[in-house]
Amino acid sequence: MNITFSKQEKIDILENTISWIIVFMMFVYGVGKFMQFNGAIEVNKTLPELTGMELMWAFYGYSLPFSIIIGLLEILGAVLIFFKRTRLIGCILTSTILVNIILQDIFFNVHTGALITAIILQLFVFIILWMNKSTVIEVFKLLTKNSTKKQPLKKRATIFSITFIAFVTLLFLQRHLISFISHAI
Repeated sequence: MNITFSKQEKIDILENTISWIIVFMMFVYGVGKFMQFNGAIEVNKTLPELTGMELMWAFYGYSLPFSIIIGLLEILGAVLIFFKRTRLIGCILTSTILVNIILQDIFFNVHTGALITAIILQLFVFIILWMNKSTVIEVFKLLTKNSTKKQPLKKRATIFSITFIAFVTLLFLQRHLISFISHAI
């Protein structure tokens, strides 16, 4: 039995393989968030005595709901990447999570293995985005498309002035609303 694959089929196999690695790892990390930081807040050191990793662990351990939400987002990213139709959306979501993890691992001196794993997963996400670059470029063009028609300078200046006045007014109202609610609570 001699099976041959086209170039596109080989690319699809590679993309699916990379995707499944990301899906598996993000699912494992997401589920792990439900238990990973349990009891991490119970530290018998003063703040200056904590290592960066202990500080980060205590931070995540302080709020279990926060850790669970991050875990759910990791699982959601995994599920989105699993299906070809939502893969690019999953890559964007997962990429934001992974960049955050990479930065935390660097700046809080988390174990090198965790950092390397996050970097490899992020590279895999970039590979998937690169493999779908024509779609990514189309979406980027669509999102950055200037939908406003060219208007006369006087009208643009008027629109800008009204927008600026509305901005200042809403900013002022927001500040007072925050102050009012803070004092009411």
